[in-house]
Amino acid sequence: VSGKVETLEEAATRSARQVSFLLREHRAMLAEFLRNADAARAEQEALGLVPHPLILVLDNVRSAENVGSIFRTAETARLQEIVTCGITPHPPHTKLKKTALSAVEYVDTRHFESTVAAVNALKDEGVFVFGMETTSRSVSYTRVDYPKPCALVLGNELTGIDTQVMDLCDELIEIPMFGLKNSLNVASACPVVIFETLRKWDLL
Repeated sequence: VSGKVETLEEAATRSARQVSFLLREHRAMLAEFLRNADAARAEQEALGLVPHPLILVLDNVRSAENVGSIFRTAETARLQEIVTCGITPHPPHTKLKKTALSAVEYVDTRHFESTVAAVNALKDEGVFVFGMETTSRSVSYTRVDYPKPCALVLGNELTGIDTQVMDLCDELIEIPMFGLKNSLNVASACPVVIFETLRKWDLL
């Protein structure tokens, strides 16, 4: 049985209603996120918890699960900020809310469409930038000193850090590998270097 064929005008009206609903839903989600983030920040200030001057830069990290895990790690280490770039999921985001629990509200964050722009902005702010990538010129993460403030750039799950971004980094570091795969999941590699940085700062 054939149904009624939708006219172009009817299809356009239906699509406009759907877009309007999605915009209202996004505005509501953003308002809730900002309220919760403000409350979380006030709680931290009341407890005298000053963030450690370490920033994470996520260079087109695709998986919301990985990003959520990184937010949770950043919150446990009380990091200063997470900078998301490009296609990286960023708050407010439904999947992040599920995977990161409430950690997204306790870690300051900002988003850049370009990782190159993000790294240049951080360097203009006086931040020393490390790229976490296995290359011929990378040194072990245990063999470097971490100035304050500094940033760690984490790359895409498949392609790693963009070569343009690597060229902007002040230094490239790596976690030594002893297996055949020669790589760690980005959310697994992240806490290794975070807590080594805190150890070098005599916080552990």
